[in-house]
Amino acid sequence: MISGLKNSFSLKVLLQDLLYDTAGSILYAAGIYTFAGNAGFAPGGVSGLALILNHLLGLPVGTMTLLFNIPLVLLSYKTVGKRLLIKSAKTMAVASFFLDVVFPYFPSYSGGRLMAALCSGVLLGAGMALFYIRGSSSGGIDFLTLTIKKKKPHLSVGVITMLIDLAVILLGWPVFGDVDAVLYGVVSTGVSVLVLDKILYGAGAGILALIITGKGKEIAEKIGRDVRRGVTVIPASGGYTGTHRDVLLCACLRTEAYLVKNTVRETDEKAFLMFTETSEVFGEGFKEKVI
Repeated sequence: MISGLKNSFSLKVLLQDLLYDTAGSILYAAGIYTFAGNAGFAPGGVSGLALILNHLLGLPVGTMTLLFNIPLVLLSYKTVGKRLLIKSAKTMAVASFFLDVVFPYFPSYSGGRLMAALCSGVLLGAGMALFYIRGSSSGGIDFLTLTIKKKKPHLSVGVITMLIDLAVILLGWPVFGDVDAVLYGVVSTGVSVLVLDKILYGAGAGILALIITGKGKEIAEKIGRDVRRGVTVIPASGGYTGTHRDVLLCACLRTEAYLVKNTVRETDEKAFLMFTETSEVFGEGFKEKVI
């Protein structure tokens, strides 16, 4: 019985992974093949290198992306772990199928290059977000970045990724024959990062209000009544004066931060109030569970 349930669960997870891989690959392939490739610029990463070779030698983008990833997979095997590599290999295979087999039969975008860069960035970011949600990736730069980070832990992941992407984008200058190829590559990559962050974190992002006051109970009750948000009250005392204070923690949406601020000011004008952004909030009134 237990074995049957386990097999059923594994099959369900596999089907969910394939669904996300398929949806993500369609978006990813559209961003690369339909928009970036036809507009004459290369976004960052391994796919950008594959696009450059496609422009120079006519080699298939998906196949070249897969081939470029092989040495990176071997190089980063001990760093990223077996599970991520297996899931990413499956994702890369599906993405390559759509890049080389499906999308060549669809019409390419023939409008302005700026619009192509924007659309490419949105689609690439959305596609990668679907991969990451299932604990997978499109491979390439992700693996290389993690490997370099392990060897040079003092380096920033963001800086490493930016430098590698920039190197690929700059190659587009001599290959595509104009400096605009670099600018559009930067636009596409920048938009993809913004979209990726918004999908992964923006939907569950919120504000954490930190309130230090002598009227903790009154403020907590008023926030609960007027804003309909829960408040955690922590007894505290001033480090210098020793005066009793209450520290209140209240998670809310961005649109509710102004209401919380007014509620605090109306109750205690001398309250110390701070707002800080949170990447995700889980619990009652927010996301119910981790995806």
